[in-house]
Amino acid sequence: MGDLLYCRAGFEPECAQEIEWHATQRGGHGYARAERDSGYVVFNGEGPTPAVRELVFARQSLALGAELKGLDPRDRLGPVLEWLRANEVRVCDAWVEAPDSTAGGELTTLCRGLEAAALAALRKHKLLDPASTQRLHLCMVSGTHALLALADVATASPWRGGIPRLKLPREAPSRSALKIEEAWLVLMDEAERERWLRAGLTAVDLGAAPGGWTWQLARKSIRVTAIDNGPLAQHVLDTGVVTHERADGFRWRPRKPVDWVVCDMVEQPSRVATLIAHWLVDGHARAALFNLKLPMKKRWPEARACLDGLSEALANAGKGAYDLRAKQLYHDREEITVVALPQRSKRGSRSAS
Repeated sequence: MGDLLYCRAGFEPECAQEIEWHATQRGGHGYARAERDSGYVVFNGEGPTPAVRELVFARQSLALGAELKGLDPRDRLGPVLEWLRANEVRVCDAWVEAPDSTAGGELTTLCRGLEAAALAALRKHKLLDPASTQRLHLCMVSGTHALLALADVATASPWRGGIPRLKLPREAPSRSALKIEEAWLVLMDEAERERWLRAGLTAVDLGAAPGGWTWQLARKSIRVTAIDNGPLAQHVLDTGVVTHERADGFRWRPRKPVDWVVCDMVEQPSRVATLIAHWLVDGHARAALFNLKLPMKKRWPEARACLDGLSEALANAGKGAYDLRAKQLYHDREEITVVALPQRSKRGSRSAS
């Protein structure tokens, strides 16, 4: 029937533009249906669908099976069970959820109770199979309107709503510490985290103050040079692995290459993307993680232009293959977070493009 995409409320147009762009790039076609501030997009089209990790503005990507309207409050699960039986579908689990929106927040209690009932009903009707590769998602738009969808467990986001729930430690210098932690979880797999976030690596944090990202890197025992004319929290400096240099993040360069350059400066996205391109092309850093603060209008075209420009700069410089992955994270606002990792091999690579 199509695809169901979860996104940040208010960014439905960008999510819709992106999925339509992907359909065209893959030789398919289709159209997206989006309602402002709903927190989700429905895409009707043909052709291969990108995995959620390839999408910038979607937190979750699901195969839409049916749109159920006019549900009887006394038997909301009847049509769900009927659809599963008619399509001979068995699932390994069932999540009943609501979009991350104002309206969705009012359905939390309903979703919790309905999920317990759904799991019991699936067991009773022998529609629950631990060996199944599909998970049932029932997205409640209202008390009488639901979207029935299926997740491929291997490729879908492993978190409800596509949102890893993180708690800000008391000692974090700022809430931005959650951005980089979420980026590591969402944009990197376990093997990459083991390789790229191990003790003894080196990093430069451009625009570091008050030190949220530097603090997270220091917790991994990565040696960080924090660049900012502003002050860093004293306990960040007291970690013993942080050096603070008061300098302009756009002008400063290291004396020898580092493993990471990270950047969360409030600046034009094209300027930040160009800065990171110089760091990678000139060999100052092997990998990068940075934020792009998007404009109020034409946010998808701007994001696409920045990612394409960085890819082109790396290709023209003969720097080898890079994986570029971008996502508007839960802890982002009017921005997206991008990671650039050199590929060890082309096999199994993923890209934001």
